Amino acid sequence: MRDVRATAEPTTNTLARSWREEPRVVTRIEREAAVRSWLLLSAAGADTSRTDWDENGIALLRCGALFSTVRMSAELVEAAAGSNEPEKVRDVLTAALFGGPVFVDTHSGRYYALVPASTADRAEWRERRHAPHAEIRGRDSYVGVPRPGLDEPHPGHFSYWSVPMHGPADLCDPEAVSQFVAHGRHRLTTREAVSGH
Repeated sequence: MRDVRATAEPTTNTLARSWREEPRVVTRIEREAAVRSWLLLSAAGADTSRTDWDENGIALLRCGALFSTVRMSAELVEAAAGSNEPEKVRDVLTAALFGGPVFVDTHSGRYYALVPASTADRAEWRERRHAPHAEIRGRDSYVGVPRPGLDEPHPGHFSYWSVPMHGPADLCDPEAVSQFVAHGRHRLTTREAVSGH
């Protein structure tokens, strides 16, 4: 007698297992669309935010539910990076934050690291230990987030992703961000001590 189980159609579990095991190439367009959809979950109005991204390159999103942001002064980030050249800063941020997403607002001179929403509950942020050079933007805060795909300075756009998001919910490690900020503060303090200011 023939074993019918051997010729049966693959089960859902078998298909799910094979999908996870087989590598799949994800295009940049697919990645950006997935990131855009995920970020829009934090918009007061997804249609309005989508239009803002399309027309202005930036949309106002709510912090504290899906993500929070650590707002860092350019002075701190550049001190930690040892450079004010955007490519060098990008390389250092990528390495120090393990590829976690960071965008820069060149108009205000601030960098924003996207972190899990729970980061706002950590003692260093609750107690504002890194202020004024770095602060958490959590619950009841809004931040202007550049459109996924704006990965370098563009004429007419003052915000861009220094380190782009690689996928939905792919955020910076909170401890890595805290260490990066502490390193930048140390370098700023050392520079001030050496210069006598």
